[in-house]
Amino acid sequence: MGTVLVIDDEQLVRWSIEKLLSKDGHEVVSAGTGSEGILRLKENIPDIVLLDMKLPDIEGLEILRTIKKENSELPVIMITAFGSIDSAINAIKTGAFDYIVKPFDAEKLKLTVSRALELFKLKNELGMFKDKVQDQYGFHRIVAESQGIRDAIAIAKKLAASDTTVLIQGESGTGKELFARAIHWASQRKDNPFVDLNCSAIPVHLIESELFGYEKGAFTDAKVSKKGLFELADKGTLFLDEIGDMDLSTQAKLLRVIETKSFKRLGGVKDITVNVRIVSATNKDLKQLVENGGFRDDLYYRINVVPLIIPPLRMRKEDIPLLTDYFIGTIARDLKKEMSGIDTEALGYFLRYDWPGNVRELKNVIERMILLTNDKTLRKEHIPIELLESPPEPGAEDYSSLELEKVEKELIMKALALAEGNQTKAAQALSITRDALRYRMKKHNIK
Repeated sequence: MGTVLVIDDEQLVRWSIEKLLSKDGHEVVSAGTGSEGILRLKENIPDIVLLDMKLPDIEGLEILRTIKKENSELPVIMITAFGSIDSAINAIKTGAFDYIVKPFDAEKLKLTVSRALELFKLKNELGMFKDKVQDQYGFHRIVAESQGIRDAIAIAKKLAASDTTVLIQGESGTGKELFARAIHWASQRKDNPFVDLNCSAIPVHLIESELFGYEKGAFTDAKVSKKGLFELADKGTLFLDEIGDMDLSTQAKLLRVIETKSFKRLGGVKDITVNVRIVSATNKDLKQLVENGGFRDDLYYRINVVPLIIPPLRMRKEDIPLLTDYFIGTIARDLKKEMSGIDTEALGYFLRYDWPGNVRELKNVIERMILLTNDKTLRKEHIPIELLESPPEPGAEDYSSLELEKVEKELIMKALALAEGNQTKAAQALSITRDALRYRMKKHNIK
């Protein structure tokens, strides 16, 4: 059910439509002139508009243009006389959903309104889903205080504004895919697909069919034709993770697609043109691979226009307290457990540890600790034994309790300053509860 605005100068038509649609539970609002209809639109946006082509003051087509300019997704059904069908067809080209002809058939009107409302509902749901995904993968989701990550974010934002190929380099677990998704959702391609492929997870003999698709009969098991990831990512972004594991034959075909924007399916003879942005990532030294003959030099220089390097966690340990608080907050919320944070001693072990698995390992350790404890605060006894027994990274700084207290206090004060003293917003920025923030403010004597 929805709200329907009827703009028609014939009172009998307005009355008939209201009576008909009200029986199906719709709320119907009427206007007898174009000016009145525009006023109703400003007062309360309906779910659908039934608009007469001929009005005494404003042409229906002009009102349609106004509606589409203000709200392009709002479905408009044109009402027209039998002799004005050509005008209604022109209205559809302008953006109208459909048209009905006077005198209209009641069942056809109800069906057309139902279809338009369903489309409006689906578009709204899709829009909310896209907003949710964009919020989940935006640059604001990259939790960091270090200069290295700040520099990487600044470069990534500039790359998002362009349409160049991107190569993201960094160790496993540093967040390369998070950066790739953030670049996509900040780009002009955000309304189109983001398609990803882990090149190390696909056997060599299957990767080409995954990327380019195949025609029916191309090989023994090809019972039907199948689109490849390039076709599925058309007008969007194709993320090739661990591109350093791609075989040389596929690299040559990938280079051709990047340069010509076209390819053939396996077993096909027809060139398929696509508009796809390539974002790739690797944890390997591609330059060394090129020198060793394991990676094509022409492809390397084609994808590495602007290098985007994500530093490992051991090189940015100032991010560990912030990431720890963030993961405790999000994981505890997902597990429906009440957590206040981590104590200073346990955080000290986190800061001394090497974290070979980087941010991914940190998140997994915190999740394990939360799962296995009934306490509200994570302590040394909750830390996995292999992490406690692991020697610190050579030359790693030995963080004293006093230094840890100083880091925590500085983070809280920065969050409060950015939130202009609003404790709720500061707690959200730190991904902790408001009660946890107030406890730490009291501990550090922060007014």
